[in-house]
Amino acid sequence: MKISKLLLTIGTVVTFFCTTVAQTDPYNTDAFAIENVTVTHQTNLNLTVWSITVKGNAGSQTPTPKGRLDGAPVLGYVFPTSLSPTAVGFNKTDGILALALTSHPDFDDTPLWDENKDSKYDNDGIIWHPHWVVLIKDERVAGGFSVKQFKKADTTVKLPPTNPGMPMYMDSPGFPVTTKNNTIQVIVPDYRIQGQTDFKFDAVTAFMQVNTSKENLPMLGVYNVYSIASGDLSLPYKVEKNTQKND
Repeated sequence: MKISKLLLTIGTVVTFFCTTVAQTDPYNTDAFAIENVTVTHQTNLNLTVWSITVKGNAGSQTPTPKGRLDGAPVLGYVFPTSLSPTAVGFNKTDGILALALTSHPDFDDTPLWDENKDSKYDNDGIIWHPHWVVLIKDERVAGGFSVKQFKKADTTVKLPPTNPGMPMYMDSPGFPVTTKNNTIQVIVPDYRIQGQTDFKFDAVTAFMQVNTSKENLPMLGVYNVYSIASGDLSLPYKVEKNTQKND
């Protein structure tokens, strides 16, 4: 399926669902109400700064622990993009490449990175951190999409060397994430996206959930969509360029 058709289909689903999220959802708050999104190419530093601004305090809410992996909650500030999955080290595959900034207290999926700086690498899933993921349309979940899975025996699958070892198109790139007031940001060096700094994007905030027990559900699906920057997931935003020179 072409990405434009896929986006239109998913956009219709999530736009409808976004307007019907129950007000009783504890995460449907200003912390996830998007007001602005930008990706700025800092040409003097050869990197891009990805930012989502919300009405409330960005990153101030993290999931309530489930106590186990199956059913574990995941919150995310997500940047769907027009970039190809190959730009970040995946094999060529259908779907939408997205950069997701996530928090999930029940498990750690960044074994190479010590986000809470305690010299332990397996206990900081609650700290906001990035993942590259390939999203696909998925009518099995209310949010309309899930992270694309594959069979472990599939030799055609290629993942970046920083992947967390799960049978999904997911990477744990270790980019620094910061939250301040109403903005959450992540920095991506140009070389980590093959120097591709001319692409389109959008922003979504969502509740996801891990599944390890039900074969009829995805391993990581989107169940609640709180906000979409464009309103329809049409990826209308373009990378801005900042050519300011260092002093």
